[in-house]
Amino acid sequence: MPTETFEFQVEARQLLQMMIHSIYSNKDVFLRELVSNASDALDKLRLEALRDDSLGADVSDLHIDLEADKQARTLTVRDNGIGMSHDEVVQLIGTIANSGTAKFLRELKEAEDSAAAEGLIGQFGVGFYSSFMVADEVTLLTRRAGEARGTRWTSTGEGTYTIESVDDAPQGTSVTLRLKPEDTDDQLHDYSSPWKIREIVKRYSDFITWPIRMVPEAAEAADAGEESDDAPREPETLNSMKALWARSRDEVSDDEYHELYKHISHDWMAPLETVRLQAEGTFEYQALLFIPSHAPHDLFMQGYKRGIQLYVKRVFIMDDCEALMPPYLRFVKGVVDAQDLSLNVSREILQQDRQIQMMHRRLAKKVLSTVKDMMSSDPERYATFWREFGRVVKEGLLSDFENRDAILRIASFATTHDKDEPTTLQQYVERMKEGQEHIYFLAGESRQAIENSPHMEAFRDKGVEVLLLTDPVDEVWVEAEPEFDGRKLRSVAKGEVDLGTEDEKKEAATERENQQQEYADLLSWMSKQLDETVKEVRLSSRLTVSPACVVSDTHDVTPALENMYRAMGQPVPHVKRILELNPGHPLVSGLNRAYADRGEQDGTGLEETAELLHDLALLAEGGELEDPSRFVRLMADRLERTL
Repeated sequence: MPTETFEFQVEARQLLQMMIHSIYSNKDVFLRELVSNASDALDKLRLEALRDDSLGADVSDLHIDLEADKQARTLTVRDNGIGMSHDEVVQLIGTIANSGTAKFLRELKEAEDSAAAEGLIGQFGVGFYSSFMVADEVTLLTRRAGEARGTRWTSTGEGTYTIESVDDAPQGTSVTLRLKPEDTDDQLHDYSSPWKIREIVKRYSDFITWPIRMVPEAAEAADAGEESDDAPREPETLNSMKALWARSRDEVSDDEYHELYKHISHDWMAPLETVRLQAEGTFEYQALLFIPSHAPHDLFMQGYKRGIQLYVKRVFIMDDCEALMPPYLRFVKGVVDAQDLSLNVSREILQQDRQIQMMHRRLAKKVLSTVKDMMSSDPERYATFWREFGRVVKEGLLSDFENRDAILRIASFATTHDKDEPTTLQQYVERMKEGQEHIYFLAGESRQAIENSPHMEAFRDKGVEVLLLTDPVDEVWVEAEPEFDGRKLRSVAKGEVDLGTEDEKKEAATERENQQQEYADLLSWMSKQLDETVKEVRLSSRLTVSPACVVSDTHDVTPALENMYRAMGQPVPHVKRILELNPGHPLVSGLNRAYADRGEQDGTGLEETAELLHDLALLAEGGELEDPSRFVRLMADRLERTL
């Protein structure tokens, strides 16, 4: 049959020119696309051969050949797969125009940067045409399995393409590229170079099911010990074909898993845990995830590269796919291999893709459930996990409300119960005293500072366990007042404290009424004196040793959180706090007697005492004084009077 020449449609020609000259920043992907197409053709042939016994196709050695000719500057990608008929070439290869091309081109021209443009290419799915980024001419020769004649398609990507029928085409498809001259400034490498081909295959196509073969050059063959240039050279298989995630657990050794982890994470230590997941049904994917055994030094630094490697049908798509894993699990490494995504999917598309969102949720739940199983099956490994990653996992309490309970169940906290061993919330609940309604905590800079806080006195006296929260993120997530097993987490530095049995509470209530009457005038006077500083002055039920403490109202923002917001540039109004007095302390009872005896006619003496009492309470909890020099002056004056 004669050779037929066709013209690309105007829009298709524009699209080709834009892609050739300005779209892809990484031109290496052309080989990934061609190898992936070849792999699909082999998959289809194997399936077709099972369905149709009369096909007569040889499926005994399905493979992909790469053939580079440095002198002729050509690269051929050849497979012995299903191939294409003449009509399929016309339909699938002969034109890329469709009803969406005009809209696509308009969006492409409006794209502000190359990343957005690549995303649009991904939506359109024109991977075969990426060949024109590196080639002056592309020739495709193909013959469909079961047919006698083949088809040759040729184009320079300028404006026309030719199609002709041929009699001697082998089964399958070969794509031959007449390569452009090397131009490193334009990221155009020498794609006839064997080492470059090996590098691309190893990076993008190492786990393709079928062997990817290349005959080594004469010089390489001589180095390998072959006798002469004339002797036939054995082809070299470039890919490992070891997709560990696609093999059953009993077929893979721990050493193989560990080697894969080290390869993708660049970590020299073995992982703490390996997580496997296989989803079947309407949307199929396989995941092989790893929890590292130690936190990287830059885990909390801006720009930390997080995410999972994404494959589609064993073809590498991207590193650090952030859309697959929430930020609080950013330390998890691994591979996800999806069956139904586009090969050209971009980061922008992934953020909106419903299937990716489903995978995101499922993978997060799987990691959290794995850690929960680790808690019971191997407490020592769990302790290592929480020591290394607990601080970052707690970020999920702020962002992942769907999994908040799951995160709380795998969390551990320092506690007054044991100075060395952290406790889980479940263990805390099991140890709660009779009549105790809440899970109590106190946040601060260090364990020592929290344990010495006056807020802890009544809890220590009653033997009530308190969680000691020292991570900066703790100040934020506890503000949401989360619950665990129906019990609220309550700060011991907020609101009123009501401890003890019912009988003890009744007895305390009677005593409190008497004290309230006894101290009513002092409390009213101090509230007026300290009006600019505190919201209220009241008697305390949490103090046993200290004369006073400062607490926040139940739903107010804590000073530490206030300071954190300000440091982030967020304006936060100052919140007044409550000054609590210990009626059993000699300083407070003495102040009450002095006020009853002298009232407000004592000059500034009692006013200064009230001010010092407030400042001492602030210092006791590690707070900052508004006027430190005045505090020092008042204290020095008082000390002088004692001499």
